[in-house]
Amino acid sequence: MKFKLLVFGLFVFVAAATSALAVQTQITVRVKAKDAKFVGTSMGGALITIRNVHTGELLAKGHTSGGTGNTARIMKTPVSRGVPLSDESAAAFATSIDIDEPTLIEVSAYGPSAGLQSANRVSSTQWVVPGKHITGGDGWIMELPGFVVKVEAPSSHTMLAGAPKSVTIRANITMMCGCPITPGGIWDANKIEVAALLSKNGQRAGVLPLQYTGTPNQFTGTWTVQEAGTYEAAVYAYDAANGNTGIDKVTFIVGQ
Repeated sequence: MKFKLLVFGLFVFVAAATSALAVQTQITVRVKAKDAKFVGTSMGGALITIRNVHTGELLAKGHTSGGTGNTARIMKTPVSRGVPLSDESAAAFATSIDIDEPTLIEVSAYGPSAGLQSANRVSSTQWVVPGKHITGGDGWIMELPGFVVKVEAPSSHTMLAGAPKSVTIRANITMMCGCPITPGGIWDANKIEVAALLSKNGQRAGVLPLQYTGTPNQFTGTWTVQEAGTYEAAVYAYDAANGNTGIDKVTFIVGQ
């Protein structure tokens, strides 16, 4: 009995000692849309997961929240070393992790949560020392490529009767932060290629350029279906200046 109590006491002592060594280390993660602003509450945020690379242990999880940041600072002011892109309004995920030794951690960002059809995942790793916070400047900043592309017409699995048939394809497209796309704007509709790659029964059937409608973020085009079949439209947005690309897909069926 005394031996068991001794062993139990030793276990409690070791556990307490280990716990005492653990240090809360603060980490602030921000997700910046490629060529745009921060992904925040207006787009449902980006899901952030923080793990120990060597053990796979989940250390923290949550969404970025807050605003998209200061447009002039992010998009118009020349970048200078040591000057953060973010301000207090810029979306972030702030957390503390308990580590008792230098730890290689992985931060993963997935989103935006309000545009999962076009969501991307990015991750990076870094050594973190207990008590040495990663909060200065922009914190741990990650770039999320893509556009949020949402096909609004036709609706998925729409049944259309009688070929030949004119089909209107319409899509809403924003930056990953939700920032608007307009002709001559900061995110210029005239410089972004938008088109639908059309396939019939799995075989390429054509390419339809989509044009700006006059309403922010809205693009449309009309394609004449010559034959009955099951069709897929893969609508993409592409910026040749930096390779940024986003996509959404829809299917529709044309009968005889």
